[in-house]
Amino acid sequence: MPQVAIGGVIIEDNEILLVKRNKSPHKGEWAIPGGSVKLGETLQRAVEREIREETGLVVSAKDPIHVFDLIERDKQGHLRFHYVIVDFRADYVAGTLHPSDDAADARWFAPKEIKGLRITETTKEFLKKIQFLPWEGMKK
Repeated sequence: MPQVAIGGVIIEDNEILLVKRNKSPHKGEWAIPGGSVKLGETLQRAVEREIREETGLVVSAKDPIHVFDLIERDKQGHLRFHYVIVDFRADYVAGTLHPSDDAADARWFAPKEIKGLRITETTKEFLKKIQFLPWEGMKK
């Protein structure tokens, strides 16, 4: 059965908040911060909790802006995981940025700074969709 996960998209002064994943899937790659939803937790509260845990920032989750499946199989074709991820727009409220929990690093990036980063494919697709950065020359 697919697991529900969330992401929080925070753009402040034309910079987007990204975290460097410290765990699989996609360990070592930059992505929209987020994680799993706990039983009995609303999607918006999950966004606010995950952002606080990963970055130290307090945010206010708004509307969903992107939904996608993250499905990974092993070399034999067996299912490793299936997440249904709902990304929400979120507004910065307070706090000082410092990575923790599942984030090895957390930073604000301007569009031109993202070009040389190793970011997840789903994050690249999303940033292209919202026209946050140029698509050409993006590293995989």
